Amino acid sequence: MLWQEYAAAHPEAVAACPEHTVERFGDSEALADELLELVLAGGKRATSALVADFVAEGEQLPRVGSHWVACDGRGTPRVVLRSTELRIGTIDTADTAFARDEGEDDLTLESWRREHRRYWTRTCAARGESWTEDQEIVLERFTVVWPPEHADPR
Repeated sequence: MLWQEYAAAHPEAVAACPEHTVERFGDSEALADELLELVLAGGKRATSALVADFVAEGEQLPRVGSHWVACDGRGTPRVVLRSTELRIGTIDTADTAFARDEGEDDLTLESWRREHRRYWTRTCAARGESWTEDQEIVLERFTVVWPPEHADPR
């Protein structure tokens, strides 16, 4: 329903990039809710994921203009996000501005690296793999485009 409402209100954006994913942040209900709340409050406008995660899930990498219906921890769609910037790097290529835009912890690059090391070590282990610092990461910035009460100014 959320996607259909957005598509009806912004057919040009959907026509330019009709594919979309439906998923949540993080690897648990609690983390998904915590990170979604940061998005809703306006402090989180970036995210990062291992390229290997996309491969393992059989998904294509996002591209500029692509949409993501972000769900809460229980799987209820809450907002539509649109990718505005993407780059592939490693943990060492993330910078202070990116860490701040992810909006997590104390907003420093040091805490971003520490917490993401923990996260990727945990999620790779859950797949029976090991995470290494040279693995490729999708560094993505986004804007909230729907619903109107949460949408970023255009």
